[in-house]
Amino acid sequence: MRHRARIGIPLTLALALATTGCSTTTGDHAPKGEPAARTAALDSCGRQLSLDRPPQRAVALDQTSTETLLELGLQDRMAGTANLKTKIPEQYRAAYAKVPVIAPKIATGEQLRAAAPDFVVAGSSDLYTKDRAGTREELAALGVPTFVSAVDCPQQNEAGKTPFELLFSDYEQLGKAFGSEERAARLAQEQRAAVARAGESASGATARGGKQPTVVFLYSVFNGMPYVAGRTGLPSEMSRIVGAKNAFDDVAEDWPEVSWEEVARRDPDFIVIGDLGERGRPGDSAAEKRATMAAEPVVSKLAAVRENRIIEVPGIELDPSVRSVHALGLLAAGMKDLGHAR
Repeated sequence: MRHRARIGIPLTLALALATTGCSTTTGDHAPKGEPAARTAALDSCGRQLSLDRPPQRAVALDQTSTETLLELGLQDRMAGTANLKTKIPEQYRAAYAKVPVIAPKIATGEQLRAAAPDFVVAGSSDLYTKDRAGTREELAALGVPTFVSAVDCPQQNEAGKTPFELLFSDYEQLGKAFGSEERAARLAQEQRAAVARAGESASGATARGGKQPTVVFLYSVFNGMPYVAGRTGLPSEMSRIVGAKNAFDDVAEDWPEVSWEEVARRDPDFIVIGDLGERGRPGDSAAEKRATMAAEPVVSKLAAVRENRIIEVPGIELDPSVRSVHALGLLAAGMKDLGHAR
């Protein structure tokens, strides 16, 4: 359920927030070796942002944005985080412990304003609504710049850019905003190399009869119905990189609900299960999804199910994040194990 929040802002709080957004400190907490105060201009989902100094009180509205900022070493300049879906990975836990949690789920406008941010980051534009953190226009009126991942705004970006390239552009834009260009560029370079390795390791992918292997990405099961990756989600790009074809590439949605009969009709060569067990909803864990498929009259007859041609990956990594290259690597390795790649 969404939190319904009043948008009315007390004048004193609005003034304090606007002052925070416009006059943060300069470079005392900047990463070593990085520039301090300077003007940074960036474009985020069609909105031009101009920062006269690196943010010192950033708030991340979701886990993916939080982990990106932590990967860039910016925990000391974060005033809050929200909407944790799964456990924070071991490599980020010490840094995450330094960041205040302003909301365990989706942050309301009141919770965000109480953190007095000077910069707000979100992985998707739907977190900036009146009944959530407030619209980007409302926050801009208070002098608070807002950033949205380029992956959630592809129409605003250069035509032909892949989801991974849009993700890497996020790192570079955020590095520019925080004066951490070198670290952001290094991260983008490392992940570009990981994408290239995944493509190379799965070269020459084949399936039955020498055809291109097909895959179904099973993200969740809700009320007994499967939600799979459609054409617009990151898994379709993952499939392309490793030489497979997303069986639901004809559906122009990220995670459409389909029927088990339709999954069976498409008869994929293998299935990728997103393990969301930590989220705690019925049907989220990999074990539950396996059990559901084994019990389904039509799906249980598929060769992919009968022969255990299944690859498990962390579900959160199937949505664009700093951890998505890890899922891509698991996909490439799994295809080799199944004999679909050399």
